[in-house]
Amino acid sequence: MSVAPMMDWTDRHCRYFHRLLTRQTLLYTEMVNAGGILYGGTERHLRYNAEEHPVALQLGGNEPGKLAQAARLGEQWGYDEINLNCGCPSDRVQKGAFGACLMREPRLVADCIKAMQDAVEHIPVTVKHRIGLDRDDSYDLVRDFVGTLSETGCRHFIVHARNAWLKGLSPKENREIPPLDYPRVYRVKQDYPELTIAINGGVTSMEQTLEHLQHLDGVMMGREAYQNPYLLAQVDNMVFDQNHAVPSRHEVVRMMLPYIEQELAKGNYLSHMTRHMLGLFQNMQGARAWRRHLSENACKPGADIQVVLDAMAKVPEFATTEAAE
Repeated sequence: MSVAPMMDWTDRHCRYFHRLLTRQTLLYTEMVNAGGILYGGTERHLRYNAEEHPVALQLGGNEPGKLAQAARLGEQWGYDEINLNCGCPSDRVQKGAFGACLMREPRLVADCIKAMQDAVEHIPVTVKHRIGLDRDDSYDLVRDFVGTLSETGCRHFIVHARNAWLKGLSPKENREIPPLDYPRVYRVKQDYPELTIAINGGVTSMEQTLEHLQHLDGVMMGREAYQNPYLLAQVDNMVFDQNHAVPSRHEVVRMMLPYIEQELAKGNYLSHMTRHMLGLFQNMQGARAWRRHLSENACKPGADIQVVLDAMAKVPEFATTEAAE
């Protein structure tokens, strides 16, 4: 089980918050351009909290040499996995000739993967990609892409169960308009039973997660994990067969407070942390008041921990049933 890399969302504050909800789920960084790591401030791009483990670094790029250097730095910084993005369809990524458009160049991707594997010693190099490109419904593209990369020794693939449309759709529309095709991902696993195949795209519940795990090796949850993060509190027990006590939503907020105070003392802004917490009380009585108070007050100059305490006070702590607002 993992939480997807999401640009502008899964930063280190978000990952620390998610780790309070689940100990086992693999967390991913936002996609980081390999060149940015090498030339744009290594610490700025690779810094994370030790509590985030297990945590994976997702890289973007198409130059084997640069990706290898970035992967080596990722391992040196202590990341548990290096992942190559072959699924992002944004115009900016396409201009750099990486992301989803790399699915048309499996041999180049194989060279990148091999270079990254040679650069690291103890951690896996994995790939995240789509099931196809544009309106091409041929299964051959994803089958041959995975097959070519597997020849490098790559054993772990995360498959977004939608085509990436490189023209005519925004990144947001690319996550919603191309139809989901879960059976196609299942077929990849059937054709490559020796590989670890995880699925991404449209997963919004633990019930869906457990159903996918009947066919596949892993599930990556994206926007739902961000917008309704308390779902993650169920993962350790339901997916990993743990027997952990599940913290209440209020307990999660209280566990987050020392981290917030620590970051405030370093000069970071309250809103940079609380923006990831807005969905914690989703569908609970008082959720709207929680969101409104944080949204309106966390961004004010000098905003401190009291803003969070005041927002939490607007949600009944011992409500036993959920109430739609």
